[in-house]
Amino acid sequence: MTGIATGHKIDSHTVLYGVIGDPIRHSKSPIMMNRAFRETGINGVYSAFHITDDKLGDFVKGVRAMGIRGVNVTIPHKLRIMELLDDIHESARIIGAVNTIVNDNGKLTGYNTDGIGYVRSLKEEALPDLSGKRITVIGAGGASRGIVYALLLENPERVRIVNRSADRAAELAASLSGGSAPVEAASTDKLEEWCADADIVINTTSVGMFPDVGQSPVPGEWLKPGSVASDLIYNPLQTAFLKAAEARGCTAHGGLGMFIYQGAYAFEYWTGQPAPAAAMREEVLASLLG
Repeated sequence: MTGIATGHKIDSHTVLYGVIGDPIRHSKSPIMMNRAFRETGINGVYSAFHITDDKLGDFVKGVRAMGIRGVNVTIPHKLRIMELLDDIHESARIIGAVNTIVNDNGKLTGYNTDGIGYVRSLKEEALPDLSGKRITVIGAGGASRGIVYALLLENPERVRIVNRSADRAAELAASLSGGSAPVEAASTDKLEEWCADADIVINTTSVGMFPDVGQSPVPGEWLKPGSVASDLIYNPLQTAFLKAAEARGCTAHGGLGMFIYQGAYAFEYWTGQPAPAAAMREEVLASLLG
């Protein structure tokens, strides 16, 4: 029955993959990744595992024991999982979070594909060249860490981080400072001023996510006409923030591309093959619209 459900012919050579989180049943990763395996003919199957914090160590032992080749990691495990792995890729170490694990014969290495997935999506779908741009990031949580790190590699003029807790924004800014562009931090009392001055405004918070689809992190009139409004949320595909931004004359960039590309990079780390990103997007879109 499992083979029919996932579209794979499961046999004794099938390689296991999965995603862990708490909660996890809402995840679209299994339908996306299993489509990728079907498209490429790889004999793999991907499942979602509801792992609570007290079971995280046991799960990692299970990854080694069962030979699970690859794991995606989501909330709330992206930080704590790091202490349970054998090696951390430099980018994930600097970011301070892991969302992808590769198992090489029992050696577990952690990577972070959130930031590179986001920037690839932003450049393909909204703004091909980020150099010299002024960027305001709303939120200083786990997602924003990887995104700010990847944005700084694109030589922006500056990145500003706004968060309800100014201390948390300052900590993130300090941890990623020292590169080619200044990183500033402030509490939300600076939000209107920094949005009005920005070429790109990025919402990394959950404000506007289903089911609270009427909420927005900022009013549309705070944005500069002609700028890019970007939201990490992909359910709904167009948030209240993006609708208000379009009405203001801004380019709207939703979160679906980031979700697809962070998964595509993980797929490539695991398999060594190019990810079928178009098919992965098609599968997730059908699920969201169906």
